[in-house]
Amino acid sequence: MAPLYGALRKLRSRNILQFPCISCCRTLASLTKSHKTPPLLYHANKKISHLIRIGRLSEARALFDSMNQRNTVTWNSMMSGYVHRREIAKARQLFDEMPQRDIVSWNLIISGYFSCRGSRYIEEGRKLFDEMQERDCVSWNTVISGYAKNGRMKEALKLFDAMPEPNVVSSNALITGFLLNGDVDSAVESFRRIPVRDSASFNALISGLVRNGELNVAAKILHECGEGDNGKDDLVAAYNTLIAGYGQKGMVEEARCLFDEIPDYQGEDGNKSERRFRRNVVSWNSMMMCYVKTGDIVSARELFDRMTERDTCTWNTMISGYVQVSDMEEASKLFLEMPSPDALSWNSIITGYSQNGDLGLAKDFFLRMPNKNLISWNSVIAGYEKNEDYNGAIELFSQMQLEGERPDRHTLSSVLSVCAGLVDLYLGKQIHQFITKIVLPDMPINNSLITMYSRCGAIADACIVFNEMKLYKDVITWNAMIGGYAFHGLGSEALELFKVMQRLKIHPTYITFISVLNACAHAGLVEEGRRQFSSMIKDYGIKPRIEHFASLVDILARQGQLQEALDVIKSMPFKPDKAVWGALLGGCRVHNKVEFAQVAAEALIRLEPESSAPYVLLYNMYANLGQWDDAERVRVLMEKNNVKKQTGYSWVDS
Repeated sequence: MAPLYGALRKLRSRNILQFPCISCCRTLASLTKSHKTPPLLYHANKKISHLIRIGRLSEARALFDSMNQRNTVTWNSMMSGYVHRREIAKARQLFDEMPQRDIVSWNLIISGYFSCRGSRYIEEGRKLFDEMQERDCVSWNTVISGYAKNGRMKEALKLFDAMPEPNVVSSNALITGFLLNGDVDSAVESFRRIPVRDSASFNALISGLVRNGELNVAAKILHECGEGDNGKDDLVAAYNTLIAGYGQKGMVEEARCLFDEIPDYQGEDGNKSERRFRRNVVSWNSMMMCYVKTGDIVSARELFDRMTERDTCTWNTMISGYVQVSDMEEASKLFLEMPSPDALSWNSIITGYSQNGDLGLAKDFFLRMPNKNLISWNSVIAGYEKNEDYNGAIELFSQMQLEGERPDRHTLSSVLSVCAGLVDLYLGKQIHQFITKIVLPDMPINNSLITMYSRCGAIADACIVFNEMKLYKDVITWNAMIGGYAFHGLGSEALELFKVMQRLKIHPTYITFISVLNACAHAGLVEEGRRQFSSMIKDYGIKPRIEHFASLVDILARQGQLQEALDVIKSMPFKPDKAVWGALLGGCRVHNKVEFAQVAAEALIRLEPESSAPYVLLYNMYANLGQWDDAERVRVLMEKNNVKKQTGYSWVDS
């Protein structure tokens, strides 16, 4: 077994925190043949490894149970499948039943226990480690890594100090463990003490420092190591990691300085650089992503054009950048130039056209896509829903099922939004029944159900969904239910629910207060409306938006306090929109205040000269008061501006 385990040790050293499980299967099966294993047994072992690798564990176990002859590799392969699935009880049963164990068997079961979170599993893994008669570096590193992953760094350090011959993998495990637990100083100290470092050491430290937000420390260490480098270690992967870390924080200038420190493939004289490390395609892609993230497409394109070697990620980064800034012409051009577009390329283009409202091109690319996936369907359905082509979205959803693509939660959320847009309660209930059959409704799905039922007039059904969620509610859930009550004029219920929300210490959002203020308007609670508007600003630090001012104007105007409503409009920090003036005009109609109505109507005519609503409302008010000359003046003005009265209609689900 010595050659076999030598290969396993090499395999194990590639990843310091992955336990030897399914990957060992491949090595076990591939090396068995060289040990004069009978052909039938060799092929059976290979078959078991293949079934485990593709996730068909029950079939692998059936084959294992049917075998008349097994060797240690057979047992270890089957055990590794259970370890990979974290079915530790089944793995332990096999371990206990094994007629003969080797060091691989022990390491597998120990790694299985340490991969299962929980102190009792860790203690059992350590107990097995102590029982081992013979250990190798993999045994020690597995336990050290296991302690580190579970945050038990004192025990990891103690074991490291007791290890007969610590190697670079052991040290890397400690570094990664410290960083996983946020102990940056200890990680850096351990790194500095390592006598021999490899690229994994640098990558473990730099990536961990980036995760902990210590970008300056990471840069300092990189520069220190670069100056003392003897030409053997390639630091480009660590540099790439830090460039990406700067990009995540929006620190583009720092990322570019680091990128410029890495020499290009070609030196200034045109010959290949002989520096210890050179830029690779990941370096270019990482820097491009930094620019794309901040919307600097010009700089990203400059790098793209300079690249002598591009991979699929390069093209997708540039295409997604143009999609992000809504430059679909350039995105489409690059897509057509791309040598081999993958699913991400197609989905980016489909999403881009959908977001820009060009559903024709979005669907054209979708239909031409060679291998559609779930993301493709979700992108185009969400695009139709966003652009309010609800019937088109339903057709696509039906086609999706006909083609055998199983919808997920994202699909179903979009379809529920479509039902709300169509105000189609029957369809909404069908989708609800469909959801209960194929997925376990999560919070976003339930939120969509509440919104759908509210918009379709079934407030009782919305309330049932809300109550069934019990404690599993977020602020969106509360907003949907409060908004539903307010939408249906149930102001008292909305305000009562808002009080419950406050008692539970759930921080409201600006959307919450839009619904609360609308509820005050429906309930005629002027003083409560003023108080909530003030509380929003003073107690929660929410800056009022135009929707809040429109609601406050509506509250005052409904109760005839039109002068105060007009004063609120004049005090607004931004220009009032049609909702604000419409709220004032509505109150004028109720209380027959023509002088205020004229101000509101004139403002609305300026904002929407093609709309007949303000003309008609003002005309009717003059007519009701018998002011026929003024009414005629409005009619003449309407004809002069070539405004046609809109035909009335009702959009109610029958």
